[in-house]
Amino acid sequence: MDPKALAFLAAGLGAGMSVIGAGVGIGKLAASALESAGRQPEASGKLQTMMIIAAALIEGVALFAEVISLLLAIK
Repeated sequence: MDPKALAFLAAGLGAGMSVIGAGVGIGKLAASALESAGRQPEASGKLQTMMIIAAALIEGVALFAEVISLLLAIK
């Protein structure tokens, strides 16, 4: 097989795995936040703010991983 084709395959797998990891992380984050809001409804405003910040950080890491995998494929 062509090394360039293998590089693109590896980049696709790396990007896919990073998106799957981000999805699992955001799912666990949302589940924990909803459970906490169910136990203590008066803290739901603070929980929502913290959840949005954490979700943005998770998405940032996933985007960074995708960019790195695509850059490695291009080289």
